[in-house]
Formats: sequence, structure tokens, C-alpha cells
Amino acid sequence: MRGDDMSAQEASDVPTGTGRGRQVPPSGGRDGDAAALAVMLYHPAVDQVAPALLQFLAEFKRVANAIVDSYFVVDTERRIVDFNRAFHALLPRQVARGLKGKHCFEVLEHNICQTECIAQQCWAAQRHVRLDEISSQIPGPAGEEAQRFRFILSAVPITDEAGNPVGALEIQRNVTDEAVVQVKYQEMLETEARERERLANQVRARTKELLETNQLLLKTQKELLAYKKGLTV
Repeated sequence: MRGDDMSAQEASDVPTGTGRGRQVPPSGGRDGDAAALAVMLYHPAVDQVAPALLQFLAEFKRVANAIVDSYFVVDTERRIVDFNRAFHALLPRQVARGLKGKHCFEVLEHNICQTECIAQQCWAAQRHVRLDEISSQIPGPAGEEAQRFRFILSAVPITDEAGNPVGALEIQRNVTDEAVVQVKYQEMLETEARERERLANQVRARTKELLETNQLLLKTQKELLAYKKGLTV
């Protein structure tokens, strides 16, 4: 069962604006939006969300639906504070349950998480960071193998007014199918290259045999001519 099949209890963990989840009464003004969002985002593990991060989420919600790829937002401890339905749908139900407050690397394990975390890279560089062809896996339920993916990752730092990082937005473009096709295409090219080399080796070997046979024939003809001359003397 995947994360897009949710119970009513699990639906409360999905951000509003996706059609399912907690409803927040409308409020006026920017401060009201941030306050309402704080209620929506409340989670025992993430109840200390930085105000600047809350403000970003309040403004980001207005354009978030334009992003077709999966994404999540983390705080500086790399705890998930927000995500979209596309990301939720990637996950098995057991992983998707109670998603807010989990560390991102517990949910989606990139091969760079331990040494080259993209969120930490964008904080250090203070700019957008993109990484191509990243191998990732999503842990499966007990006894099941992890699901393996290939992503193009993008991360953007979220900062407060002083420029201090308060979080990061990570977007994952799923290129798993394209990567599989590319691998198969590369394997096909390598197979064809090996076959061409095999045929070329055969041609060289046959050519060498033909030259040797031709030389032997010339030698035999010379010996035959010499023998005939000996008979006529």
C-alpha cells in the first residue's frame, strides 16, 4: 500500500491546499496567515518551527501547486515540516504515516545523505544547488526490499531577514524510468561495440590467413615453374 491511499487519521498529516488534510479557518493579513499555518504545521516534533520558515511556507503555498515534481521542506535539523502530495505518493503507507517531524534521510535515502547532503550544500553555498543522477532508495516495510529511484535533485536555502538559514526546499525529479532506458541503451551500445570488435577480429584473422595462403600459392607456382624448366633442359 502506497502513501497516496490514506486513512482519515493519516490525512491530517497532509498539508492543506492538496484537498485533504486539516482545515484552517481563514484569517486576514500576513500575521494571520503565519498564525494559521503554525496551527496547521503543529507537530510534537516540529512545534518549534522558525517564524521565518513559517512565513516562507505561508507565501509558498500560493504557488506550490505549480510544482509537478515531488518536494519537501526541512528545517535546519533536516526534519520535514512540509511536503506535497507527489512526495507522499512515493512512499509506502508505513513510511508516509506521521511524515512531519521525521528526518528526510530516514524517509528518502540518497547516496549523498551522509557526506554531501544537498540541503547542507545549499546552506553552505547560500544558493540553489542541483545534482543530477542521484541514486536513492525508500525503505520498505519489514521483510520487503527498499524501492530504488534515480532523481535530479534541486535544493534552495530558506533564510530569515538576516540571511541566516532556517530551512531548505528540496525538489526531486524522478528520472528512474529514463535512467533504466539509458542503462539499457548503454548496454546495447556496449554489446554492439563488442560484436563489431569480434567481427573485426575475425576479418583481420581471415585476411591474415588469406595473405598467408596467397604467399604459399605464389611460392608453389614458382617451384612448379622451376620444376618445368628443369624438365625441358
